[in-house]
Amino acid sequence: MMAHTLRFCLPTPAQCATMDEAASRITGIAALMDRAGWAVAQAVRSRFAPCRVLVLCGPGNNGGDGYVAARYLERARWPVQVAALAEPREGGPAAEAARLFRGNRVAFTPENARRADLVIDAVFGAGLDRAPADEVMNVIREAGTLVAVDLPSFVNGKTGAALAEGPDYALSVTFVRPKPGHILPPGRVTRGELVCADIGMPMRCLEAAAPDIWLNQPGLWSVPAMKPEDHKYSRGVVSLCGGRIMPGATRLAAAGARASGAGLVRISAGRAAEAYRLGAPGLVIDDAPLAALLEDERRKVWLCGPGLTEDEVEATLPVLVAAGRVVLADAGALGWAAGAPDKLRGVSVITPHIGEFAGLFGKPGDDRVQAVRDAARELDCVVLLKGSVTVIAAPDGRVALNDHATPALATAGSGDTLSGVIATLLAAGMPHWEAACAGAWLHGEAGLNAGNWPIVEDFDGHLGDARARAIALAADAACDD
Repeated sequence: MMAHTLRFCLPTPAQCATMDEAASRITGIAALMDRAGWAVAQAVRSRFAPCRVLVLCGPGNNGGDGYVAARYLERARWPVQVAALAEPREGGPAAEAARLFRGNRVAFTPENARRADLVIDAVFGAGLDRAPADEVMNVIREAGTLVAVDLPSFVNGKTGAALAEGPDYALSVTFVRPKPGHILPPGRVTRGELVCADIGMPMRCLEAAAPDIWLNQPGLWSVPAMKPEDHKYSRGVVSLCGGRIMPGATRLAAAGARASGAGLVRISAGRAAEAYRLGAPGLVIDDAPLAALLEDERRKVWLCGPGLTEDEVEATLPVLVAAGRVVLADAGALGWAAGAPDKLRGVSVITPHIGEFAGLFGKPGDDRVQAVRDAARELDCVVLLKGSVTVIAAPDGRVALNDHATPALATAGSGDTLSGVIATLLAAGMPHWEAACAGAWLHGEAGLNAGNWPIVEDFDGHLGDARARAIALAADAACDD
């Protein structure tokens, strides 16, 4: 596992426990805890004026970080009190941190939280997978301004789910790498501003955790750059199945493929060809039977679904799979397979929104990552679940979370553009999971640059610049390795 790839990992709480266990044998947890508490204190001091601070400390290492933060804030002459839910286990690093804090102790009560100007939640961090006791939540709910050590104590560090009803925080300070719960909603909203502090965790400890969830950014993957010897076939041919009733969706997907760098884009429209001939002049419209078009071995990548009825999918998708083509299935293809996901077996990538996913696999529940991972394994293909945070899973269990996006993408046809972008990257030879990850990032980058209230056609004009920026960022990540 390369170091520049590890910088994008999002370890789960269980993987962080493995990392800490490895670190205890190398640097010792006490040294890391001291750096973590110092980082919390520094983050607070840089964002808030001196005020009355109450630090809520749990009995574990998260509470130990809180005791250290309290000690450093007191040293900076801030008025600090600590309220302990329970005392740390004797002999552990948290107990030593508690012993070194010589300041004021108060009861763990709602009244004391209400009196404070700033409350630091160091009770459980990302360590819980069940709702905290009412004793804890009643105190947290009475706080005004809240700062979390790692994560709010009622947010699941793996899924981002809220385990209880609680307030939004102003700031969360985490260490080494963010957790999935920092990125996935609703945790990404509840945690407020996110600071990730480097506390000197040895890289081999992070490797020992074997992370398999990643933040989707250039460097995790690399988009092919233009080369002097390129021609349209080396850049890749994207073929789309065109329907009679909704040609607009197919044309949007084709435009996304062209704008993101496909060498050649062709629409197989059969008897509906006339509906496409007045489109963009750079498109090639085919009216020959699908079987005849598949004789061209250069047409390896096919997009099936946008603008198609279920009957049109039935007439095309099984033929493409039987011919051994790389098939991206979206839109109409997903509706065709609703309730019978095995009909999609043999495709390479599917890109459902939440309704389409539920129709195929059932509602994902709180743990979207696991639901998408299970779907990818079930179908042996890459599954990209679109949303405010897009989840992209490979059959081997790798998952990327894409938060590089904007609500401006929530407009009709945006998903068709995305499928065209991913098809372009598949045609360029990228591995399936990496192509889906890169496509989601490029699509988000185009949306971020398209301004306020764009229509879907506006995204196309920004896809070329998005690809250039992705290439530059991936090169920077490789140089930093």
